[in-house]
Amino acid sequence: MEDKLITLDEAARIVKPGDTLALGGVTLYRRPVAFVRALLASEAPPDDLTLLCFTASYESDLLVGAGVVSRVRTCYFGMEIFGLAPMFSQAASRGAIKIVEETEASLAFGIRAALADVSFMPSKAWLGTDLPKLRPDVKIIEDPYNPGQQLVAFPALTWDVAVIHALQADRAGNALLNGNLGVDVELALGGKHVIVTAEEIVEGFDGRVHVPGAVVDAVVHAPRGAWPTSCYPLYPIAGGELLRYIDACNSDRFGEYLQGLLAEGVSTPADG
Repeated sequence: MEDKLITLDEAARIVKPGDTLALGGVTLYRRPVAFVRALLASEAPPDDLTLLCFTASYESDLLVGAGVVSRVRTCYFGMEIFGLAPMFSQAASRGAIKIVEETEASLAFGIRAALADVSFMPSKAWLGTDLPKLRPDVKIIEDPYNPGQQLVAFPALTWDVAVIHALQADRAGNALLNGNLGVDVELALGGKHVIVTAEEIVEGFDGRVHVPGAVVDAVVHAPRGAWPTSCYPLYPIAGGELLRYIDACNSDRFGEYLQGLLAEGVSTPADG
């Protein structure tokens, strides 16, 4: 069994300037926060990143606030019941980042095309809407098997690095994610480089896993690595920390918050 266990700092160095960085998790659940903190704490954090998330939240907002993201591809960027993602909202209103118009369908079909190794995936999604006007790369084509009927051709998505946070992983990269998978399995299967951060490193698995080690390049032991987002059933959302973050951003103290966060290192409080 190949040993792929490395440190967070080593994992962060896999991301290069200009990369498309895909982050796993769903809204405020199982987000790779420890990895994002390590990335921003590096001596020269990579910039000009394209951020790809099915849904984007706290960890993505940190990246946008730090100024390392130039383009965002997601169908949702927010903090659920805690409101808007403050740094993303500010950057978007200033036109400081490019937002690629996406929906669940466009992301799903773009990812599916990449996994099928084809240039596009056809669908009836977006027909009858103005969304194609916002995405000149999305084409309306004629169905070759039903003359006169139209289809939408969603171009394949590609991503350089995928980072998935797991409950358990072994040293070979096999990983157990638990429920609410989002598109994490697909991100792992299609990433040029795949990093798994895990709450616990185990010797192996007797049953099925969600991510096979064959597609994983690196494994990182990151206890409480999703905090302050949740990692059910290990710990819940740390609502107090999220409110502290939002208050800092709304008070023009994002830089102060980020400096304090990075100064703490990878450790996190034992409760929310």
